[in-house]
Amino acid sequence: MKTAQHLATHLRGVFFGGNWTSVNLKDQLATITWEEANYKIKDLNTILALTYHIGYYITGVLEVFNNRPLEIRDKFSYDHSKIKNAKDWETLCDTILNHAEILAQHIEVLKEDMVWSDFEDPKYGNYYSNITGIIEHTHYHLGQIVLVKKLIKTR
Repeated sequence: MKTAQHLATHLRGVFFGGNWTSVNLKDQLATITWEEANYKIKDLNTILALTYHIGYYITGVLEVFNNRPLEIRDKFSYDHSKIKNAKDWETLCDTILNHAEILAQHIEVLKEDMVWSDFEDPKYGNYYSNITGIIEHTHYHLGQIVLVKKLIKTR
């Protein structure tokens, strides 16, 4: 299996299952209501904020794969819209999961030399480091979602 195919498999694992941790974003989000997504516990991020944040980076990186400039900025990565009902929550989750699958499809067909080439600009590192970064970033925030979810469900 090529490096790109491994990366795509790992990305799909954190979003859709089949990874070493046996935890994935799709399954976690499926059991969270829109009210729970908005629920604020002390100074922790809401599940909505964490979910949006994950999606923000997926969408931003996907833009580069679509030959558009990398325009995402950390300072905007939690600037989500309000969700006021179940449909809003479902739409947000579906969009993020759809973008993750599209990104995985782009990744799995990368040529080996492209995996190691600059990601838009040398200051951003190469494709490999950005893709593994997205995977690690998603695992990190998925863990937070799991913990916040447990706190909400046991309140």
